[in-house]
Amino acid sequence: MKKAILLLSGGLDSTTVLAIALDQGYSVSLLSFLYGQKHDFEIEAAKAVADYYNIKDHHILNINLGFLGSSALTDNIEVPKGRNLKDMSSGIPVTYVPARNTIFLSYALALAEVKGAFNIFIGVNALDYSGYPDCRPEYIDAFQTMGRLATKVAVEADQILYIHSPLIKMKKSEIIKTGLSLGVDYSITHTCYDPIAKGKPCGDCDACLLRLKGFEEIDARDPLNYPKNQK
Repeated sequence: MKKAILLLSGGLDSTTVLAIALDQGYSVSLLSFLYGQKHDFEIEAAKAVADYYNIKDHHILNINLGFLGSSALTDNIEVPKGRNLKDMSSGIPVTYVPARNTIFLSYALALAEVKGAFNIFIGVNALDYSGYPDCRPEYIDAFQTMGRLATKVAVEADQILYIHSPLIKMKKSEIIKTGLSLGVDYSITHTCYDPIAKGKPCGDCDACLLRLKGFEEIDARDPLNYPKNQK
């Protein structure tokens, strides 16, 4: 089977990418990160997703990025709530974590070289997200180019690295529709930037609002347990 490394956060997007990779016949090694985020519920979700797909090769790394500060996901900064789509698209939000995807992909690149897996899957999306610079197609292309120059196997064995970002040009509704067609159980995924007790989504941060909007656009119900005032 084709080997791949897949970055799994336990969220809707990365879980959908996992379903896509498996459907395409890849044998997948999973990589998740405790990076200093304010809560670790997404790691529990990632474990649940790995169990759901019976994938034992799941690496969870602790690379605390909290010392960097400057992000609402890792620092004492309030997570934005109740924003409309125009607000979300007006600049890079405070939930951006400096160089996070570059760091994650670098670990994935190293693991890919060791395992002889020349395919890396990542669930970045450039449409229904808030302008993160490391979610753009040109960024993924640039990292792929760098990765093809940076490893021993690329130089000595003439192996070609591919960074797969199958969701990058999809709307959230299209991502969800794709996942449902592949049997994704979205009840075990986690998306919220600022969950309340026991990982329950707040329903009002950018990530929750985009997720809810995606389900609404395909006339489906999000299986997560949102506060009662949510649809």
